[in-house]
Amino acid sequence: MEMTETQVIKAAVIEDIREIREGLTTLINFTDGFRCTGSYRSVEEALTRLNDDVPDVLLSDIGLPGMSGIEGIRIIKARFPLMQILMLTVYDDDDRIFDALCAGASGYLLKRTPPAKLLENIREAMSGGAPVSPEVASRVIKFFREFHTPDRTDYDLTPHETRLLKLLTEGYNYATAAAKLGVSYNTIKFHVRHIFEKLQVHTKSEAVVKAMRDRLV
Repeated sequence: MEMTETQVIKAAVIEDIREIREGLTTLINFTDGFRCTGSYRSVEEALTRLNDDVPDVLLSDIGLPGMSGIEGIRIIKARFPLMQILMLTVYDDDDRIFDALCAGASGYLLKRTPPAKLLENIREAMSGGAPVSPEVASRVIKFFREFHTPDRTDYDLTPHETRLLKLLTEGYNYATAAAKLGVSYNTIKFHVRHIFEKLQVHTKSEAVVKAMRDRLV
């Protein structure tokens, strides 16, 4: 989406720590060209109130009471497909980064991002970019550089394993995948273990990358 000089960016915040939530709200409201449409303590609260004044960009934490920020991405994107969702979190591990991006996040920022840079990242997302913190970008690049695909690409995945792998690439975790497929959590763990063995990987992030690179789903 191209920005015009007169367009005001509407942003909302999902953050359970009151001081951070109020700080972000103040930053947005007291910056020319921005307006905060709402600040929420949880995904559940946001889902009940986002319709009141739909934002262009949503800043969301990951570790939240109730539904996690990553679980919320799919629901919010399905309801508001044009909304840009930026994760704003303390977590910088591979699994959460890839889960968030696969679920539909437009960017992944760490909470230590300076205020001016955060506003720049919001503008970047509105212009079609995918802002990520430098530390996150370096982890993604390192992950792809170190990830080697074996010559064999016929992995003999069953239709059920392929369907489960597709859910993992879409950001589902074991619990939400179990609910989606109507099976138990332990059943998912059982099938994931076999998927890992067939793909010759050790983590969900590696499985997701291999699935996308080899077009397995």
